[in-house]
Amino acid sequence: MNPHIYRLTVLHRRLDEAVRREVRRRGGDPFRVLRLKKLKLAVKDRLAALMRRPLYAR
Repeated sequence: MNPHIYRLTVLHRRLDEAVRREVRRRGGDPFRVLRLKKLKLAVKDRLAALMRRPLYAR
């Protein structure tokens, strides 16, 4: 697996966990949740773009 794709996958997983923790937390910050979700979506979009590229270009 491409190291860049691996790092983005790990980051996406960590962001997902952070969103879940913030939502479950009593008195959680809705703006932090929104920021984390936007970042998670940006990472997901970047991963999708990298996966669409041909293998030799990765």
